[in-house]
Amino acid sequence: MLKAKEASYCEQEVNVPLMVQKKDSKSDSLNTETLRHFWLVEDMMTFENIGFSHTVDGRKFLVCADCERGPVGYHELSTKRCYLSLKRVVHVDA
Repeated sequence: MLKAKEASYCEQEVNVPLMVQKKDSKSDSLNTETLRHFWLVEDMMTFENIGFSHTVDGRKFLVCADCERGPVGYHELSTKRCYLSLKRVVHVDA
């Protein structure tokens, strides 16, 4: 998804949809969780393998292009920066 040393660490609190949504017949809204720890990617072309959702409130959510799981982070349209959640990806030494 992303090579080592291609991003910088940042902290900010952002509500991101859960990877698995709970069924709630009373609500049309998405279930979210607050994430705080991210890899900041300045250029979306830096990714090795990432997919983007449709735009929702000025953001596109990031998904793994191989398995289509996600969202693993988000792309902020106003700044063109991508934020990859440390909590939602597996880190391996290459």
